Amino acid sequence: MATKVFIVFYSTYGHIYKMAQSVKEGVDSVEGCEGILYQVAETLPDEVLEKMHAAPKPDVPVLDPKDLPDADGILFGFPTRFGMMCAQMKAMFDATGGLWMAGKLVGKPAGCFTSTASQGSGQETTIMTAVTQLTHHGMIYVPVGYTFGAGLYDTETVRGGAPWGAGCIAGADGSRCPSKLELDHAKHQGQYFAEKAKLLKK
Repeated sequence: MATKVFIVFYSTYGHIYKMAQSVKEGVDSVEGCEGILYQVAETLPDEVLEKMHAAPKPDVPVLDPKDLPDADGILFGFPTRFGMMCAQMKAMFDATGGLWMAGKLVGKPAGCFTSTASQGSGQETTIMTAVTQLTHHGMIYVPVGYTFGAGLYDTETVRGGAPWGAGCIAGADGSRCPSKLELDHAKHQGQYFAEKAKLLKK
């Protein structure tokens, strides 16, 4: 039976969705592993999203938090809001009280990836503060570390990402798309995470 890795994301302007697609590519590259994309429910009304010039929602199923125990591992992707996860992802976690009470996510591996408007504006703290959610569920946090290699040591180009997880820089107006380097990091994280989830499942 395939090792199922849920890739659960929220994306306002499409950056995290693009990253999630690369994460899935990495998961699917591991024999016996399957990446399954889910987006979390939107909490903002349509008129607000229109004023924000938000991107249309992708054709991806909306997660029912009750389905999280079906995963063998979960990678969460979300943009930063003042150095922490966005409210939409937090609302999803807030809906997992029943899972917490029953210990349904205990021992499951989990990781995170993110996006920020600029460098140094929450690439690490956004994931660091998200680990509290995983910890309360007894999940096993799997950071990507420096396994991506030279890409994380590059100081010549604008890039997101950290040992905590992949990331991209969206620009102050959201106009910057994830670079090849950032997407490669996301793909690597998916592959690295899937290998660990597969071992834990055994």
